[in-house]
Amino acid sequence: MIQQFADWLIYSLCGLDPATGIGTALNFFVYDSLKIIFLLFLISIIMGIVNAYFPIERLRNYLQSHRLFGLQYLFASLFGAITPFCSCSSIPLFIGFVKGGLPLGVTFAFLITSPLVNEVAVAMFLGAFGVKATAVYVISGIVLGTLGGMVLGCFHLDHLLSAWVRQIQAMSSHQAGEWEAEKVSFGHRLPSIIAEAWRIVRGVLVYVLIGIGIGAAMHGFVPEGFFESYLARDNWYAVPAAVVLAVPMYANAAGIVPVVQVFVAKGVPLGTAIAFMMAVVGLSLPEATLLKKVMTWRLIAIFFGTVAAFIILSGYIFNLII
Repeated sequence: MIQQFADWLIYSLCGLDPATGIGTALNFFVYDSLKIIFLLFLISIIMGIVNAYFPIERLRNYLQSHRLFGLQYLFASLFGAITPFCSCSSIPLFIGFVKGGLPLGVTFAFLITSPLVNEVAVAMFLGAFGVKATAVYVISGIVLGTLGGMVLGCFHLDHLLSAWVRQIQAMSSHQAGEWEAEKVSFGHRLPSIIAEAWRIVRGVLVYVLIGIGIGAAMHGFVPEGFFESYLARDNWYAVPAAVVLAVPMYANAAGIVPVVQVFVAKGVPLGTAIAFMMAVVGLSLPEATLLKKVMTWRLIAIFFGTVAAFIILSGYIFNLII
């Protein structure tokens, strides 16, 4: 129905030719904007329900007070997946974890997954690539965070935290949080959940429209085969090149998924495109600047290098299985 509306609006009402670049670009823009906004609102409501009954303070307190035989990495990664943060906005919570005394590897598991997988990314990815590719993307993002956190935890890098953090840790004492029974009914929670979902949509709407606009321009005017010639499946360097090119960029999922969608439409393998997106949203120069408050440059370099290596490996695996 959305595609039919876009066709009617652009080709019938506006009278644009579908064979022209401007007609194709505007049709893409209208269709993707309506589809992604609807999916984003719906999934934000679902995740709001999840967060209402499993608030983030509970998981933080639980991870602080329990040894889970390695499962704490998975739980931290899952926690990162359900929090709607980009790489920069997830850092304050990461700092809180470090100050609270959580193992550094566990906090890295959260920091890796949080910008990669959230309701914005899932909604847009679902609309762009379907259920199978979305499932692969979500699972891989969680696995990436879990394994990355475990590997970084094995390096015992706490001595590379900044002096400010180590001073805070030395003075901190924390106690296990208690899980309190929820007494507010679902009916009373739902209006605030819907309002929060709409607030999330409004907060990223500009980025969504900018990203779709860029994608629409590429979709309508970039020649066929342009991207494929540089990032084709048979080019062994395509995945690492995509990751290296993505690091200087900074965008959240709302801005980059439409661009990735056009990459795939132009012939770039989906695995290479996903690796590019993960590097854009998960590794950025603004993130490195913010992390300098809690890490030395050496630790930041180790963190970025480890995550980049995992993203590159994931890109090659995606190209084999998708």
